[in-house]
Amino acid sequence: MALRFDGDRAYVTLDRPDKHNGLTVDMLRGLVETAHTIADRKDVRAVILSGNGPSFSSGLDVAKATGDPLAIVRGFIPLPWRGTNTFQEACWAWRRLSVPVIAAVHGRCYGGGLQIALAADFRFATPDAEFSVMEAKHGLVPDMTGAATLSSLIGIDKALLLTMTADTVDAAYAERIGLITEVTTDPVAAAEKLADRIATRPPRAVAAAKRLFDRSWQASARRTFAIERATQLPLILRMAMSRGKNSTK
Repeated sequence: MALRFDGDRAYVTLDRPDKHNGLTVDMLRGLVETAHTIADRKDVRAVILSGNGPSFSSGLDVAKATGDPLAIVRGFIPLPWRGTNTFQEACWAWRRLSVPVIAAVHGRCYGGGLQIALAADFRFATPDAEFSVMEAKHGLVPDMTGAATLSSLIGIDKALLLTMTADTVDAAYAERIGLITEVTTDPVAAAEKLADRIATRPPRAVAAAKRLFDRSWQASARRTFAIERATQLPLILRMAMSRGKNSTK
């Protein structure tokens, strides 16, 4: 896992290129720690998540992971104060950040790798990128927050189709069904341009927008309205106070 800061950006890179960034338990722990490190930085306005080498990520390195069953068991135990285990937090930690997280995808984006990308707020992908909810090939189901992220992005029929068949789909199809945000020849550059645009907006409003939609997207209308009020009131009061101070000058 590689992390670097450049101005108001955090660049997170999956860095196991010889294995198409196949995920190990140590890499998942590294993702959690990296997200928490970024959360402690007040100067970061956006995170760009990518993969080194030929692919974003080919998913869980099953041979490597199953070679240490005890690590799997330990990683499966959820922390009560988070409600996620290591596998889930490696994805959901990006949703917890108050800044936008943008995934720049190329090559393979399979299984756990896809679930990491889905946990980002936006996904830009090269035309030749490939996507697969691959777990069914191993007799498994997506368990790294994939059920939550898939259900917020695409219809249940498309989610079941991808999950039950474990088919590999191309970027054009992924964009058409809403799995990714946009197809582009240079996803990192596209991510940086979007980060530039968002950085012109007040950071509190950006953080509040992310929090609002994450908390209310699948809530009832009544619950959504309550979350809207609770999110908006501090912003309105801050704006009113700021204008009041300016008017007295």
